[in-house]
Amino acid sequence: MARSASRYARAIFELATEQKAVDRWSERLRTIQEIFHDPAARAVLANPSLPTETRVKAVDALDLPGLGPEGLNLMRLLVARHRVERIDEIVEGYETLADDAAGRVRATVTTAIPLSEADREALGRDLSRGLQKDVRLEARVDPAILGGLVLEVGDRLTDASVATRLDQLRRQVLVQ
Repeated sequence: MARSASRYARAIFELATEQKAVDRWSERLRTIQEIFHDPAARAVLANPSLPTETRVKAVDALDLPGLGPEGLNLMRLLVARHRVERIDEIVEGYETLADDAAGRVRATVTTAIPLSEADREALGRDLSRGLQKDVRLEARVDPAILGGLVLEVGDRLTDASVATRLDQLRRQVLVQ
């Protein structure tokens, strides 16, 4: 993560903590992220050829009552400082800080076929029990792994996929 994105995430988190509105700010950030990802909005808000004043006025012209004055101020700041491109990093940094403060951890499981809801819940419970933290589990599907799973928890990766095992076997055969 870029240092500037990290600074923004930390500053927003500190403000949210002071206001006792961590979840509310999480919603605001996701809304801002959606807006910044919209191609029409991005064409104006992230366009360096437009004067800063024009881009900031475009933020003011948006009808975004759910953001509140603080959310709109953040949008203006990000647009004025040419940080629209950093929104994903800012949101990710903020969510990491919020999870750490709440004793949560995010995990991603990737499987070749979709997990059933029961399997997802069981895996989430097992991870929570093993890590002794609340685990927020995201499930992804990638047929290229053939079978098994790839589990990412924080910055740790466990690759128990069939594709990786086959690749390891292939390397062993080539070495011998």
